[in-house]
Amino acid sequence: MTPSQAKRRVAFQGEPGAFSEEAAVKLLGEGIETIPRATFEAMFAAIADGAADLVLAPVENSLAGSVYRCYDLLLESKLSITAEVILPIAHNLIGPPGASIERLRFVQSHPVALAQCTRFFEAHPLITRVAAEDTGGSVREVVRAGDPQRAAIASRRAAEIYGGSILQSHLEDHRENYTRFALLSTEPGEPKGANKISLVVFLLHQPGALHKALEPLARENINLVKIESRPIVGHPFEYCFYLDLMASPEAQATQAALEELRRRTREVRVLGYYIAAPPPSVS
Repeated sequence: MTPSQAKRRVAFQGEPGAFSEEAAVKLLGEGIETIPRATFEAMFAAIADGAADLVLAPVENSLAGSVYRCYDLLLESKLSITAEVILPIAHNLIGPPGASIERLRFVQSHPVALAQCTRFFEAHPLITRVAAEDTGGSVREVVRAGDPQRAAIASRRAAEIYGGSILQSHLEDHRENYTRFALLSTEPGEPKGANKISLVVFLLHQPGALHKALEPLARENINLVKIESRPIVGHPFEYCFYLDLMASPEAQATQAALEELRRRTREVRVLGYYIAAPPPSVS
């Protein structure tokens, strides 16, 4: 098999059946090979380790907010964002064959998934929440154990992979639950039609620095769709700012604004140029 014929290997955090794996397939199709990694650190190291060609990292959830560890690892790495995908998150209650909600006493999943299904647990006070490392791995464990008192919260894909029985769909408190994932590569790209730019800005340590840095964006009518501050390691109480801009990298106004931004800050690092994912259709 030649390199052009080989399947692209995409690393994700979790086990088969995780929402991250579903997002990778949604973005790149069934023809990829998904590479499960136990932790975010292992996921980001997968390309350097020779285990993967690409990484798909969750960066933001519409309910829980930013995935800070992925932001920090992205800054530490040399990887670039080349695409993004938004996945609707639908939580399912999954037990071993023959299980029923009435017999359940324990439900396990990732802490974020458990937190997003509070109303279900309020309606079933006899069920104890059990925090686990992964949604897909939780399904694998409960199906393997075969205990009708135990179930997991995960994706429909996880139920299909491990042979679990879906006892109830849409456990999430809010249907408008979406996670945004960034596709990362060692090769920076600028796909045709790119309309989104992610970057990190290190400000000068002086009054009004953030206002001065952002002014060129407003002047050029560039839409700042996200701003996130994170501590700078080794510099106590100093922060860098992650910015997402809706702008064409090729546009003269964008280039002018970025050049001015560089002159007004200590450092600007572009994380990627890519095509923005279609926004979710909220009912």
